[in-house]
Amino acid sequence: MADITLPQLGETVTEGTITRWFKKVGDTVAADEPLFEVSTDKVDTEVPSPVAGTLTEIRVKEGETVSVGTVIAVVGSASASARASASASAGAAPVVAPAPIVAPVAPAPVAQAPVVQPEPIRAAQPVANVATATRTQLPANASNKLLSPVVRRLVADHGIDVNVLVGTGPGNRITREDVLDYIDKNGSAPQILAPVAAAPTAPVIQAPAPVVQTAKAVAPASQPPVVQAPKLTQSSERETIIPLTKIRKLTAAHMIMSQAVSAHAFSVVEVDYANVDATRNQVKDQWKQSEGFALTYLPFIARAIVDALAEYPNLNASIEDDKLVVHNYVDLGIAVDIEFNGLLVPVVRSADGKRLRAIAREISDLATRARGRKLTPDEIQGGTFTISNNGSAGSVLTMPIINQPQVAIISTDAIIRKPVVARLSDGSESIAIHPVGNLAMSWDHRAFDGAYAAGFLAKVKRVLETQDWSAEI
Repeated sequence: MADITLPQLGETVTEGTITRWFKKVGDTVAADEPLFEVSTDKVDTEVPSPVAGTLTEIRVKEGETVSVGTVIAVVGSASASARASASASAGAAPVVAPAPIVAPVAPAPVAQAPVVQPEPIRAAQPVANVATATRTQLPANASNKLLSPVVRRLVADHGIDVNVLVGTGPGNRITREDVLDYIDKNGSAPQILAPVAAAPTAPVIQAPAPVVQTAKAVAPASQPPVVQAPKLTQSSERETIIPLTKIRKLTAAHMIMSQAVSAHAFSVVEVDYANVDATRNQVKDQWKQSEGFALTYLPFIARAIVDALAEYPNLNASIEDDKLVVHNYVDLGIAVDIEFNGLLVPVVRSADGKRLRAIAREISDLATRARGRKLTPDEIQGGTFTISNNGSAGSVLTMPIINQPQVAIISTDAIIRKPVVARLSDGSESIAIHPVGNLAMSWDHRAFDGAYAAGFLAKVKRVLETQDWSAEI
């Protein structure tokens, strides 16, 4: 037998929500085979099984949130699984045992005391203590719902009656996002609290069942939008309602915060990529065969940015309070689209110490694992400068939003063939068709001014248009 625990997915991650099990009890599991998917406040990740065997027990269901280190499943031998299945089908003790525990809760000697005792207190308390009294009742109200510890804590801390919450998790289970959405719409103190405080009548003193009925009776009158909420998630002939995913909400919150914090400014240069193509076209077929992925323009741009940051270090910086913190290393973030469902920004660590081939390999690896939900939280945080590769989708001019707390971000827009003025070897000029694209940079005016930003972009352009790239391959 081997206990499967929720792993430490990052230095700042303390808990995670199991969003999907790839195996069910009785299935054979191979070592390093994806076993479950976990969602944290930073990234969704597929977690492989550390051992081979048979999944004999799942202790944390989909939609539940648990702390790092919690045992969430058990993997054992095939024979152990067979014994567990036989015991379950025969009605063995492990299945029947919980019944005697549930039965004694109903009789008066045990169940009534916790409900009756709070009533005199609530009747004597002023209205300011209503929220506290309601939290005392929440375990009784929530006893017939399966809630994760995080959800239970949020419900108790904000004095929310779980009966007004609409679950969007597996099996209509109430998730942390459901509670947070409710708080965003209704605040921390639901309107149903006032009637409970003003009228602590006999039905409240009775067993838990009447308390639940009272909450249901009051909620429609005081909060019609909450009762009708399920209709908002339904589609019609004229409209389709798509709830925002967790990654969409996190992206939105981060972008709104960035626009509010930074003094966004915008600069653009046009780059002639004929010099890059002179090397790229010579090696791209051999590259694809040896490396297993295509050699795009992105590694060249990344390498040029790293070179330019050495000359313009204030762009490789963060703002903390009223200080500009200039980093003496380059951790280069690459924004990756997740099948139109959001963005992740994995980071190429110490990019200033890597040549073009190494940068290209790492970008390809990070992008592939990002789309496969195989990144760890530590791989998407701590960048010092970010590239948003919008050109791969055909954009010709994009104004990206700064990735806080950084001070600049570059958009690599589409590279298209167009007429340019080319200088010939004899010094004369001619019209030629070259691959040309924009590099558009949003930057924080608190950190530097336009001349500094323009100088940096000119340096990136010069490196791309004049450097001997064959030496990098």
